[in-house]
Amino acid sequence: MVIRILLSLILIIIAPSVMALSQVEASIEKNPVIEGEYFVLNITADDDLNAGALNTSALLENFIVGRTSVGRSTQMVNFNTTKETRWQVLIAAKSSGNITIPAFNIEGVSSSEIVLQVAPAGSKPQESQNLYIEASTNVDEAYVGQLINYKVKLYLAVELQRGVLSAPVVKGAQIKQIGEDTDSTEIVNGRRFRVIERNYGIVAGLPGEIIIDGATFSGDVLIETQRRGGMFGFNESIPMQTEADRKVIQINSYPPSYQGEWLVSDLVSLREVWPDTQTTFEAGSPITRTISLIAMNVDENSLPELAMPTTEGLRVYPEKPLRQTGIRDGQVISQYSLTAAIVPTKPGTYTLPELKVPWWNTQLKQQEYAILPAKTITVVAGEMAENALTITPQQPSYQYASYWPWLTGVFATLWLITLIMWRKAVSQQHRLVTTKTTQRPVADVASLATITEACDRNNVSDVISALQGYFSALLNRQVTLAEISKLSEPLSQAVTDLQQGRYSQHTKAVNKQQLMSAVKSYHPNINTPSNSVIAKLNP
Repeated sequence: MVIRILLSLILIIIAPSVMALSQVEASIEKNPVIEGEYFVLNITADDDLNAGALNTSALLENFIVGRTSVGRSTQMVNFNTTKETRWQVLIAAKSSGNITIPAFNIEGVSSSEIVLQVAPAGSKPQESQNLYIEASTNVDEAYVGQLINYKVKLYLAVELQRGVLSAPVVKGAQIKQIGEDTDSTEIVNGRRFRVIERNYGIVAGLPGEIIIDGATFSGDVLIETQRRGGMFGFNESIPMQTEADRKVIQINSYPPSYQGEWLVSDLVSLREVWPDTQTTFEAGSPITRTISLIAMNVDENSLPELAMPTTEGLRVYPEKPLRQTGIRDGQVISQYSLTAAIVPTKPGTYTLPELKVPWWNTQLKQQEYAILPAKTITVVAGEMAENALTITPQQPSYQYASYWPWLTGVFATLWLITLIMWRKAVSQQHRLVTTKTTQRPVADVASLATITEACDRNNVSDVISALQGYFSALLNRQVTLAEISKLSEPLSQAVTDLQQGRYSQHTKAVNKQQLMSAVKSYHPNINTPSNSVIAKLNP
């Protein structure tokens, strides 16, 4: 942190030495003007310069040059420093007609020339527009369903007090605003205008011609007026209204050769977000995958629905799709995003099928496809799968009595002893099984209480953690959800329901009764095969 602060301070110190002049701009307060009438010429440079850096001698041929004032300003936002030097020159035209204010060169950077209209002295020239609207579309003809970007620019050379910019009116088409308004400045015929820009999306549903009645503005602006018999003026609020020109757009029908769900655009692509460079995953562990369909000059609602590609052995839990539209570099960009959790149920190699979306290219006037290639992944068993412990019931040891050699031939005695030992072994084995199935360790009982409490809180993550803790204590090893689901059919169904509740976009209550019944019904000695005592005693 200290190093960052020191570097920032060094950058601030050396910033003035590396900044350089890059732009010189000239503007006037009004056009046309009257011969002999003084007006202000503004010259602005984006650097801190000396007052003598501007040479106004080129104005002397056609203008009377009055007082010149110089102002400087410096702004710093997020360690980004901007500087400005502004000259305000009072000038008056010596003659009428069209006169050019020359370009000004400062340190090799020049401004633009300004063509000035000068009316004869004593006349009243026609005032230039202080407020007007320009409207444009990105196409002169379009297809059914294609987005037409209708751009509105409101130019203001006066101070806006209040006003409303209304949308254009179109019959036989849908229209909506795209993005937010932008506020900037432009110089038109030497005058500086405030420009408010807004974009609308128009989508026609039927072929033929559509007529766009231009956007309108209605409001109040402040105009400087001269008091009768006075030296000074004052600002007066006056109502103003203006309207953009009407436009006609030709709408074409679907191409007969097109196949698939209709999507018309200038450019369409499919992208995905996937764990970087990872192709091997563990069974039971979720994989997050996001697929995005991105299209240029398309309404977000025109993008087709996508289904997450999957295959047998992979369970998919999709989230709610997201649609959004924005303006980028003057183009309308729409996006459809689908995110899902993919859970492998068992080890193996899986191939996720490719995804293909047809679309009509308005530039090439032909059908194309956006393709997301197939993807192959490898699923391995859980981390503790190789350390699985086979549970074998402890076999009772038997001490065979030694028989005297001379009694080995006595068949009746041998049979009697064998029968007695067999009955004793069966009795011991029955007591062993009963003890193992009815008595659980104290730690297991505590884990059962933890599962119950997590179910009561309806916290799926806590339920899963408690479930793994219970079976890890019961089986004397660490186990995964995938291993638990293989212990019995009721447990498999309970684990599946838990995973669905965990990755579903809708909140789902934990089925406490089903889960606890599945947990308590599992007994290790019953589900693990054991060697038969009878088989040992009867060769």
